[in-house]
Amino acid sequence: MNIGIAKEGHHLENRVALTPAGAKTLVSAGHTVYLEQGAGEISGFVDEDYLDVGVTLVYSHEEIFLRSKLLLKVAPPKIDECEMMPDEQIVLAAFHLAVAPEESLKLLLQKKITAVGYEIIEDDEGNLPVVVPMSELAGQMSLSIAGYYLSNRGGGRGILLGGAAGIPPATVVILGAGTLGLNAAKTAIGIGANVILFDSDITRLRYANDLFKKQLVTYLPFEYNLERAVPIADVIIGAVSIHGEMAPKLITKEMVRSMKPRSIMVDAAIDSGGCFETSHPTNWADATYVTDDITHFCVPNMPSNISRTATYALSNAILPYAYRIAEVGFDESIKQDYGLARGIYTYQGDPLRNVVAGRLGLKAKPLKDVIKSGGSQ
Repeated sequence: MNIGIAKEGHHLENRVALTPAGAKTLVSAGHTVYLEQGAGEISGFVDEDYLDVGVTLVYSHEEIFLRSKLLLKVAPPKIDECEMMPDEQIVLAAFHLAVAPEESLKLLLQKKITAVGYEIIEDDEGNLPVVVPMSELAGQMSLSIAGYYLSNRGGGRGILLGGAAGIPPATVVILGAGTLGLNAAKTAIGIGANVILFDSDITRLRYANDLFKKQLVTYLPFEYNLERAVPIADVIIGAVSIHGEMAPKLITKEMVRSMKPRSIMVDAAIDSGGCFETSHPTNWADATYVTDDITHFCVPNMPSNISRTATYALSNAILPYAYRIAEVGFDESIKQDYGLARGIYTYQGDPLRNVVAGRLGLKAKPLKDVIKSGGSQ
């Protein structure tokens, strides 16, 4: 199979989909792997690293699309990239189609693209094997980001997250007890911050209590509870996600106004639309903005700033799927791996998820019909 590794076109997206080691696995199995020139350079993987393992270099963004039956990306394809896709291409990327431009959805269907979203691929237990490593990284990063913006240099109140002897620590409110939220909690507790953790699943809160030996406070996200936690927070970290859907807006504008001046809000759910009413996407070049005297950090691709570590994590996660698709074909792959099948947004011109179909006034095709009938790929 012809497999392409694209250079990311999004502003300051520094990751690349596969490391040279991952590419070598595919080349050694007899597949042709193309790399867009310079795709891995910011992550520390130069073109020669890929050439040494048998990868073929291509020299334009359009060429990597045209040469690839299976295209591997990191960030959601932009509209102009969707236009470059040849008909019936298979594309693996973090699509986040719940918040993608409607024109992108139409192009994917028009070109009969099979679009697989990293964020909705599942394993046998229903976990998200590609999301988890990125969430682990983002959870840890969220505290270092918050720590900087709480400092005077970062525009904050001059607070140290962990406090010191005789000096109380900062209070960190975390929305969501999934992988990202728990890693944020682990990091916050580790440096001595007070932690308040919210989740709608009481089982997750019990797990967090056991995991951290009750070194945090847990609540269900009722409005009453949020209204009392938000005013005492120095940091709020949004780590809420609903599988393949837009994130709920848990923190209202009124709640934001109740916060202490120059506190920091890190919306790590911004990839899915954000969980604060006052959130809108930013980027690493202009990462924050201030609303009602509260600093908002809403960068969608947080792990891109630690691109080498993040590339290793992403490559490890997606290589098994790319390898299986290349070896047995896409239709056989989704028959063998239902979790991969659950990651399909669109298949050969049909939307398979209501989040796509509903936005276009269409009806989603049942996944079982696709697995049963197969197709031409």
